[in-house]
Amino acid sequence: MRKVFKSYGRAFLMQFNLVMVMLSLLPSILALGLWAVVLYFSLQPLIDFLQQLFIQHNGFQLAGNILGFLGLLSLKAVIVPLIAMWLLLPLMLLTALLFVAFLAMPLINRKISRRYYPQLEKRNQDGWWDGFWFATLYLLGFLLLWLISLPLTLVVQLGLVIQPLLLGWISYRIMAYDALAVHASETERQQILLHHRWQLWSVAVITGMLGALPGMVWMGGVASIVFLPLLAGLAIWLYVLIFMFSGMWFQFFCLDALQQLRQQEIPASAGS
Repeated sequence: MRKVFKSYGRAFLMQFNLVMVMLSLLPSILALGLWAVVLYFSLQPLIDFLQQLFIQHNGFQLAGNILGFLGLLSLKAVIVPLIAMWLLLPLMLLTALLFVAFLAMPLINRKISRRYYPQLEKRNQDGWWDGFWFATLYLLGFLLLWLISLPLTLVVQLGLVIQPLLLGWISYRIMAYDALAVHASETERQQILLHHRWQLWSVAVITGMLGALPGMVWMGGVASIVFLPLLAGLAIWLYVLIFMFSGMWFQFFCLDALQQLRQQEIPASAGS
C-alpha cells in the first residue's frame, strides 16, 4: 500500500498546481453550461410530469407505505423532486466524467509523463476511437447499474455502500485505462491491472466515496426547489475536481507500476 499512499500524495500536491486549477475550469464551465440549459428547460417539466404520474397511479399512497415501512415518512412530501433528482444525478455524473476523461485527462497525462516519466516509452498503438468506445461501453453499463440500484438507495445504509462502489468501479475502469492509454501496450496494461488489482480497487473505493459527496450536496436541496440549480452547479464543479484528482491518482500509480514492470524486464532480457 506504500505506492498507493505515495501516488495519493503526489496527486494531492498536484491538485493545487495553478495549471491543474486552470485546467479544471474548462470541463467545469462546459458541464455547468450544459446543465444550466438542461435544468432551465427540463427540471420543472420533469417534476410536473412525475407529479401527474403519481396522481394518476396513486403513487403517493404507495410511496407513503414504502417510506413508512422504512421509517422515512417525512420524505413523502418531497418524493417527486427527490425522484427527479435521482433520475438526473447519474446523468450529471456521466457528464462530469466524460468532460474530464476526454478533455482534461489527455492534458494531465501529457504533463505528468513529461515531468515525472520523461524516459517512459510510448508503446500503445490503439487509436483515439478505441478509448472512446471503451469509455462509452462502461459508461452505459454504469448508467444501467445506477438506475437498477436506485430503489435500493431508499435504504440509507445501502445507498452509502452502493453509490461509492459504483462510482469506484467506473472510475477504476476509465481512469486506469486513460492512465495507461498512451504508454502501455495491451499486454502491459493487462499485467498491471491483474497484478495491482487490489491496490487499484482501494484507490477506486476511496475515490468512489469522495465522488458520493457532491451527490449529498445536490440531494440535500430536496426541500428547496429554488436552490436546486445552484446546488446542482456546485455538485458538478465538485464532481469535476474529484474526478480530476482521481485521474491524477490513477496516473501516478499506473505509470509507476509500468515503469517498475519495464525495469524488471531489463534484467530478464539481459539474462536470456
